[in-house]
Amino acid sequence: MKPLNPPIKEWRNLRVWIIGASSGIGAETALLLLQKGARVALSARNTGALENITQAHPAALTLTLDITIPASVAAARDVIMQRWQGIDLMLVVAGAYNEMRADNFDLKIANHLLDTNLHGVFNCLDATLPILLAQGAGAIGIVASVAGYSGLPKAMVYGPSKAALINLTECLFLDLRPRGIGVYLVNPGFIDTPLTAGNDFKMPALMPAADAASALVKGLECGDFHLHFPKRFTNWLRLARLLPYRAYFALIHKVTGL
Repeated sequence: MKPLNPPIKEWRNLRVWIIGASSGIGAETALLLLQKGARVALSARNTGALENITQAHPAALTLTLDITIPASVAAARDVIMQRWQGIDLMLVVAGAYNEMRADNFDLKIANHLLDTNLHGVFNCLDATLPILLAQGAGAIGIVASVAGYSGLPKAMVYGPSKAALINLTECLFLDLRPRGIGVYLVNPGFIDTPLTAGNDFKMPALMPAADAASALVKGLECGDFHLHFPKRFTNWLRLARLLPYRAYFALIHKVTGL
């Protein structure tokens, strides 16, 4: 079957902006694409972590930003346009995570998660969509999570924020693919990153960040729309979401004990 997006056959000189490149999947993806010859702009709040990458790859751009502040994202975008006069791929990897259940709901933390995970993505789209539409080419990749497939314990705000990203990316595909712009939905399972380091429960099929980056890049190269990994875990969750609620709730309770 024909892929939903045009396969990326050559990375050399492609202009890639990775937002959330200071650690985890974002950092490993940046390193991999730099090795493949792409021109990569690295963005995050942690300037020091970004500079650790540029020390080994001086050609990479370091553009510190706060994804929750539209003007900060727009300023980084302006630098990219001055340097490259266009963007071939924007990957939004930045995100925040906090465990939360109904008995410890915290509105301040909830709003922080929504500002970072959801509103921050809209800030990135606001900065980049006009450029891609004017080009009639390029692509957007948004990292959501398998936690967005269906409700899970301890994910009372994180899960809904990622579910919104799944829906958003599907909408973007319907709107942008006919305009010549690729759209990628990335749903990782448990990845060994600073975000998951504090989890106090067993994480099935925990995947090294470098392996996750390889899976992500392979999916881009194949032109896939839905990139999810590790599949031995994510496919089970995709199947579980199709169950009737009575069966789904019973299964989640049995597996998690919660």
